[in-house]
Amino acid sequence: MFHRRHDEVSYYETFFTAVERWAEPDSALAGKAYSLAARFGLSAIDALHVAAALSVGADELLTTEKPQKPIHRVTEIRVTTLHP
Repeated sequence: MFHRRHDEVSYYETFFTAVERWAEPDSALAGKAYSLAARFGLSAIDALHVAAALSVGADELLTTEKPQKPIHRVTEIRVTTLHP
């Protein structure tokens, strides 16, 4: 919005309106993220994304991370890259 990228704003508004379940940002989520980060060598944000996906019962986590990145080491959920 700040940069007046109207098409991008419209895309994100449509995307987030379609979300069926939101992960609760609580200490349990943070604890799970910490455990995942330690186990798989994840960055903090990747660990939070994986923990959030697991907490809502997602079957798959889509990412733009390259296949050689640590997030692809996770075994608790299928991680699929959108990277070409």
